[in-house]
Amino acid sequence: MASTSSPTTPSWKHDVFLSFRGTDTRNSFTSHLHAALRQKQIDAFIDKQLDGGEKLEPALLKRIEDSYISVVIFSRNYARSTFCLRELSKIHECMETKGQMVLPVFHQLDPSQVHDLSGRYGEALSRHQEDCAPEEVESWRHASKEIANLKGWDSNVIKDETRLIEEIVSDIQKKLKNAPSASIDAEGLVGMQSRVKRIESLLSFGSTGVLIVGIWGMGGIGNSSCGIRE
Repeated sequence: MASTSSPTTPSWKHDVFLSFRGTDTRNSFTSHLHAALRQKQIDAFIDKQLDGGEKLEPALLKRIEDSYISVVIFSRNYARSTFCLRELSKIHECMETKGQMVLPVFHQLDPSQVHDLSGRYGEALSRHQEDCAPEEVESWRHASKEIANLKGWDSNVIKDETRLIEEIVSDIQKKLKNAPSASIDAEGLVGMQSRVKRIESLLSFGSTGVLIVGIWGMGGIGNSSCGIRE
């Protein structure tokens, strides 16, 4: 079953990190899922959002650490990519050490191939034994089996892609709704420290009741929701 624990320190920068094999799903399923998440004002990180000049692999691994939920889209050629497998290993590490939520999606791939390291997935994983360190390959095997055992979605069961994406987005919305409030980090933002302290003092009101914080501003800055504290 899926992990239900919350990250030990609520300081994530992204709601969701999407791990996927670009040649398989970038311009199809992943693109549609990413658009659906953004439409619901969910900050879903995808590799095309990296800044120019950033080294791809270290930057992606850092984004995984900075995310509350990781969605792993297992596809036919996912295990052929060392990039994908290193993401998978990092996601598993964050799941184990930080309580990060991980949601697997099996896109045109039998989940048993990932869990049992068999079929096309197992063959692709085995090919890395010649070029990669044995301990790294073993970490990929372990992460594959563990994450494949979590509750997720199978496109062979829900064949209507629109419905599949709707169910994934709905589940992520519920998980984010129950998430602890992310900590505010104003470091590096000129003139914001005093404002953050002022807001924090207002939130620490001590008595019972309901506090509503309204955020007003231009579209796209994440002001579509408000915080309610009981």
